[in-house]
Amino acid sequence: MESFRYNRLNTYLKKKFGTRTLKICVDGGFTCPNRDGTKGVGGCIFCNECGAGERIKGKTAESLQSIENQINSFLESYRGQRAEKYIVYFQAFSGTYDSVQNLQKKYNLALSLSSMIVGLQIATRPDLINKEIVELLKSFKDKFYVCVELGLQTANDKIGDIINRKYSTKDFELACQLLNNAGIDIVAHMMVGLPNETEKDILDTVQVINTCKCSGIKIHSTYILKNTKLCEMFESGQYIPITQDYYIESVCKVISKLSKNIIIHRLTGDPPKESLIAPLWTIHKKIVLNNISQALKEKNIYQGINFKEN
Repeated sequence: MESFRYNRLNTYLKKKFGTRTLKICVDGGFTCPNRDGTKGVGGCIFCNECGAGERIKGKTAESLQSIENQINSFLESYRGQRAEKYIVYFQAFSGTYDSVQNLQKKYNLALSLSSMIVGLQIATRPDLINKEIVELLKSFKDKFYVCVELGLQTANDKIGDIINRKYSTKDFELACQLLNNAGIDIVAHMMVGLPNETEKDILDTVQVINTCKCSGIKIHSTYILKNTKLCEMFESGQYIPITQDYYIESVCKVISKLSKNIIIHRLTGDPPKESLIAPLWTIHKKIVLNNISQALKEKNIYQGINFKEN
């Protein structure tokens, strides 16, 4: 894609660390309060039993051993030879959902396994960010880059209820405030094509991400995986997936409204083929990215061209 039309993650990381830097995706043995009964069961309607960790290899039953196995397995793999520096990325489920003591053990272990590891990125829920966890994360900043990925998905709390996320946009805003005050980078996760979503909802979500001073964003379409509530809704006719054309048009609008300071970490999803039900166009990641690039060029859209301060 044309890098000058938006801020690309690869370019940002290379500039920051002086060389190609890759993420090591790790399942830290976490679960989610929306799955274990603390806040709900079954999780968000689009989330399956792997919680975004379906592609992670090297998992074992014991979490600390598993973390070590996963990272070492990655570093010894072909992909692990393709960079000189790495960021450990706790991807599956909620990476801050544990006691501070256990979190410290897991993060410390992950960061200690190679001198090539320069950063820690954690995907979690905004309602699982508090002062104690922020202080723990802040303690790593002297030696490592630290980043927290927060699943916002949508700023419309009514849609939030439909997707069963069990937290509010206010929770997201409060989490951002704590992380910003500690100088920790925030990557906001948003989805396009959620049930009952309108163009206004999409643009309102972008505005919240801008206002909350997020440093990064991940955008992907709503896709349907096996063994999810969304799959049941699709099969019963309650949910109709979006088309690729609609997604591309929406992404172009998001990019045009996005602050020029934000780094775009992702512009499309990467669903596991064996679990995907629909829409099938989401499998073809390179085609989707190329089509987004072409649309940006045709519409002469650059990141932030329609951005407005509050």
